[in-house]
Amino acid sequence: MGTLIDHKELSLPATLPLLPVRDVVIFPYMILPLFVGREKSIAAVDAALATDRMILLAAQRDVGQEEPAAADIYRVGTAAMIMRMLKLPDGRVKILVQGVAKARLLAINEDGPYLSATIEHMVEPGPGEIPLEVEALMRMVREQLAQLLDLGKVLPPEVPGVLENLEDPGALADLVASNVGLKVGEGQELLELLDPLERLRRVKDLLAKEMELLSMQNRIQNQAKEEMGKSQREYFLREQLRAIQAELGESDVRAEDVAELRQKMEEAGMPAEARSESEKQLRRLETMHPEAAEYSMLRSYLDWLVEIPWSRTTKDNLDLRKGRKVLDEDHYNLEKIKERILEFLAVRKLKKELKGPVLCFVGPPGVGKTSLGKSIARALGRKFVRISLGGVRDEAEIRGHRRTYVGALPGRIIQGMKQAGTCNPVFMLDELDKVGADFRGDPSAALLELLDPEQNHAFSDHYINLPFDLSNVLFIATANVLDTVPSALRDRLEVIRLSGYSAEEKLSITERYLVPRQREANGLRPKDVAFSRQALLKVITEYTAEAGLRNLERELGSICRKVARRFAEGKKHPVRVTGTTVARFLGPPRFLPEDELRTSEVGVATGLAWTETGGEVLYVEVSVMKGKGELTLTGQLGDVMKESAQAALSYARAHAAELGIDPDFLEGRAVHVHVPAGAIPKDGPSAGVTMATALISALSGRRVSKDVAMTGEITLRGHVLPIGGLKEKALAAVRAHVKTIIIPKRNLKDLEEIPPHLRKKVRFVPAATMDDVLATALEARE
Repeated sequence: MGTLIDHKELSLPATLPLLPVRDVVIFPYMILPLFVGREKSIAAVDAALATDRMILLAAQRDVGQEEPAAADIYRVGTAAMIMRMLKLPDGRVKILVQGVAKARLLAINEDGPYLSATIEHMVEPGPGEIPLEVEALMRMVREQLAQLLDLGKVLPPEVPGVLENLEDPGALADLVASNVGLKVGEGQELLELLDPLERLRRVKDLLAKEMELLSMQNRIQNQAKEEMGKSQREYFLREQLRAIQAELGESDVRAEDVAELRQKMEEAGMPAEARSESEKQLRRLETMHPEAAEYSMLRSYLDWLVEIPWSRTTKDNLDLRKGRKVLDEDHYNLEKIKERILEFLAVRKLKKELKGPVLCFVGPPGVGKTSLGKSIARALGRKFVRISLGGVRDEAEIRGHRRTYVGALPGRIIQGMKQAGTCNPVFMLDELDKVGADFRGDPSAALLELLDPEQNHAFSDHYINLPFDLSNVLFIATANVLDTVPSALRDRLEVIRLSGYSAEEKLSITERYLVPRQREANGLRPKDVAFSRQALLKVITEYTAEAGLRNLERELGSICRKVARRFAEGKKHPVRVTGTTVARFLGPPRFLPEDELRTSEVGVATGLAWTETGGEVLYVEVSVMKGKGELTLTGQLGDVMKESAQAALSYARAHAAELGIDPDFLEGRAVHVHVPAGAIPKDGPSAGVTMATALISALSGRRVSKDVAMTGEITLRGHVLPIGGLKEKALAAVRAHVKTIIIPKRNLKDLEEIPPHLRKKVRFVPAATMDDVLATALEARE
């Protein structure tokens, strides 16, 4: 920034005008221009020019101080010579000064038009003979300065030449300090040091620090340039590739795929973990050629990730009256189930974060389990998804295959969620009891996590391999029986049992739902065909014998098809189906009432059985003949039923005297117990009292009343134990026109499940022991 001039010994005046400077420390031999704008400073310059052109330059402590006082100025400054002065149009003055010598400020005079200071000339010791240490220091400083120049430090061009020829260590230190751009505090510290050797050491340390800063700065700049260069290179290469593809007539398929997937990712509302994984896989896809073998697999995986409804929901309909109306429109009766759904709506209305329950509808075929799920979805205002589990044997059907397999896909659960398009649908798992197991795994075990509200908030599919929240899904399972469902899975289900329908209930359902549906399905208008109540009852009682409604609807469909054929052949007269004309459409009745086929007999008792298709009437026949005391059992009886027959025989032998039977009735005779419909396997303990009654009837010669049916398990002591499926058995008895049903006394509580109109048709007789059963079932001796 300046050059050295010849310097001779100077004698400084005792008082000099004072010019406070900011942002810079002036060293001896330093030449630099200064802009002077403050009035007192301009007056000090004028005073100096009017005398010997000498002025004292001292740095002020606070740069922002406009009018510095004596306390705001450092006590060591530099006496300088004003070489030139130029007045500027804006009133400021520009001066060119050269530092001459260091001076200590003894006192500052603030009175007058400008500041002045009483000074003391600070004389440095002469260089004398330069020791080796000083020479080494000077060489190191010169080398450091050269390295700074290599690192990009900007210095005036004449400085390196002057430094080479300078032998005075103090002058060398001052010259370097005045050109490396020190802070005011660092420069002032150097200015106040009189010892040239100490000053040179200090300059060396400051240069080393400056070198570290410049090295770090250069390293950061080089890294930034490298990154910019890499990105620019990739950009140019991509542009060239795009230009080559355009020339070849090829489109940039990968870029379009990536852009499309990135947009779908933004809209998918993924959780943080899924978003991180999808972005990672998308970056892999970007670097992969579209014709690579893994490209299509990775693309399919990303398609699944963005199409799964991670956060899309439907708003629940929380209007209980509207929900009740929808359920009543779709299904007749089923009050227990409707109440459960309305309870769910009520709790959902009060508590927003409600985990979805897992309902399981258990009942015979055709009672409306599957269609009830659709009604629940409609009542809630949710999407409905149904998957059938019948015959599923592979665990991967539920959890999916891992992506390493060719043609891998998610399991049925994730596929169903994608089909629904929301994360809170009504999800029906149909035929839960038909799930099988083999060497490929047990699908029911995979359902354990799915159907547990405490675990399914992080359901893991092998293909997706990310936790998916299923806690908002309302799961509904259906099954005909629960016996084949594992106990651990059954524990997670809220079981609601659906019984079969009575004739009156079937009639109401037929009039409300089945007839209009079959009319529409066969292209008929309401005025084209009409059914009388007698015709519908005849179809219900004489052409079907089921707990559900499927066969009934088939028979109605058969009638409607025959009517539709008449209209298609040109006959336009409306058809009315009556009780007498049903046989013209459906042929002779298939099921005749049992009371027309039998009378009260000895050794024949009517029992009630429960099957997965509903309740059934079971007849037990006992014959006593010559033999060797053996007991013969026929009719495809299971082990439990055989044991019931043996228990009945033991009871009869133990209580022979009380029952009016010869105690030695087995001597020379044999007992044969047969249950008709021998092609159908039968099992269960609830036929125990029926077998005992038929056996005692055969041995005692007393007839069993044809109007009495019975159910219950028997013990050796003659106690009657409770049974299950009472409503289904009662419905079977009503269909068989039985007037009295003997039930275990401990089953009286189950009568609440039987509709009032059924209880009016049948008399229920509770029995605690076999004596109670026999008192009702056996007729008096003739």
